[in-house]
Amino acid sequence: MVALTERTKKRLTMQTVEIAPDTTAIRSLDWDRDRFDIEFGLQNGTTYNSFLIRGEQTALVDTSHEKFRQLFLDTLKGLINPAEIDYLIISHTEPDHSGLVKDVLQLAPDVTVVGSKVAIQFLENLVHTPFKRQIVKNGDRLDLGNGHELEFVIAPNLHWPDTIFSFDHKTQTLFTCDAFGMHYCSDSTFDEDLKTIEADFEYYYECLMAPNARSVLSALKRMDELKKISMIATGHGPLLYHNVDELTGRYRSWSKTQAKAETTVGVFYVSDYGYSDRLAQAIASGITKTGVGVEMVDLRAGVDLQELRELVGRCAGIVVGIPPASSAASMQSALSTIIGSVNEKQAVGIFESGGGDDEPIDPLLSKFRNLGLTPAFPGIRIKETPGEGTYKLCEEAGTDLGQWVTRDRSIKAMKSLGADLDKALGRISGGLYIITAKKGDVSSAMLASWVNQASFRPLGISIAVAKDRAIESLMQVGDKFVLNALEEGNYQRLMKHFLKRFAPGADRFEGVRTQPAENGAPILADALAYMECEVISRMDGGDHWIVYSTVYAGRVSKPDALTAVHHRKVGNHY
Repeated sequence: MVALTERTKKRLTMQTVEIAPDTTAIRSLDWDRDRFDIEFGLQNGTTYNSFLIRGEQTALVDTSHEKFRQLFLDTLKGLINPAEIDYLIISHTEPDHSGLVKDVLQLAPDVTVVGSKVAIQFLENLVHTPFKRQIVKNGDRLDLGNGHELEFVIAPNLHWPDTIFSFDHKTQTLFTCDAFGMHYCSDSTFDEDLKTIEADFEYYYECLMAPNARSVLSALKRMDELKKISMIATGHGPLLYHNVDELTGRYRSWSKTQAKAETTVGVFYVSDYGYSDRLAQAIASGITKTGVGVEMVDLRAGVDLQELRELVGRCAGIVVGIPPASSAASMQSALSTIIGSVNEKQAVGIFESGGGDDEPIDPLLSKFRNLGLTPAFPGIRIKETPGEGTYKLCEEAGTDLGQWVTRDRSIKAMKSLGADLDKALGRISGGLYIITAKKGDVSSAMLASWVNQASFRPLGISIAVAKDRAIESLMQVGDKFVLNALEEGNYQRLMKHFLKRFAPGADRFEGVRTQPAENGAPILADALAYMECEVISRMDGGDHWIVYSTVYAGRVSKPDALTAVHHRKVGNHY
């Protein structure tokens, strides 16, 4: 089944596949979506996966995005009379999975909605109509008959606070919604081609799961208590069947690394209010780019105040999303606990949620300043619906905070090399270049000297990009950018401009003459030469990504001029 939306001309299709006995995947394929959630770019679209399990009773696991309303409901009706569905299992209430819950309830008014306590609370505010409900806790079971006994695993913060996994003991299938998924749209239902999907799998983890690494490890521990998992039925992308152990192992390894971070920042927000959860996720993503651990806490989900006090006390920094003025006493108690637990050595960041009922930023920021905390970034004020620029600002603000709380560690690392080795390494020279990139409404740039030609066929270059650079998120596989070479004897002005520290969200090109390349990225008018490039692959190089890109267009403005060269004296910092 195929649809082409009139407004966006985006291709939307449906796929139904029998993935296990009595189990049907209903996959909503969003082929052309290029932005998602915290507004990180998508190169391969995405899918929203729902599942129908038929025993003596029938369960529907999740629904779909509201853009698929007619397609999804028509597909569901082609599989079953919705009135015959006994249970609607809500893995979590994020709109891309629960956007059609209200529609299903209208078609199946006697269905019992199954979810965590927090999910049921969120749904009450979402559907505004009475419904039958069954709240489940970790280890609870639901017997559908014919061997299909579902066991529930509580997995909060993956990546919403109300998340549950559902394990079917008959088919050994674990339904995980966001966890272990990826934004990758194709006709392939399963993960048979690991090489093709692994970059998207890791990128998805970095953006959504890395800020919740401790929660990932807790979920993995609970998964270990289940009998063998033969399949992971994810909410996005292909289902995991051929590489279950390999890919869950990667989650475990990545999360252990994140959880062992020497420094931690607490991010406190109110989900299901304004844009708080997405803004918090964007800030957390920026923090993790600096190698700092993050613990995200949803104040609406109900938190133990003693645990909250202990968490705030061990954090090097805190970020607070302003709760609504009309918030319940429990959230105000949590906020008071945060204020009463901070210390003067910490950094702080404040952001509005954009819900229309925000408490003002300035009084809270003044309280933290009076307690001796250092603001790591200017308060983020939301005046309109957040767009790409807003989420990029949040990511950069998180990176600034992460760099601030690790400044002492960075200085120590610079002094760690032996003097002779440090000086010897510093004798490796490189050219001077400025990388410019643009994706949607977001643009960025950085000065680079770790650039080399890497191949003839195809023409390719390699660039080392520090993981905490703002431009890094615009240099994912498939992204396009421009490499601008600076001219010997005529580079100081551009070098000085792009060496300065920019505030989060600042325009890197203010006062600089540019013209757009064919790929949309800015070409610097005063550069010696430019090359248009596309990212093909990335390799983890410790604190840098080694980015390999092909070059498909370029031009030299002064054929007889030479590229400026950067000579360093030490090898442990720029």
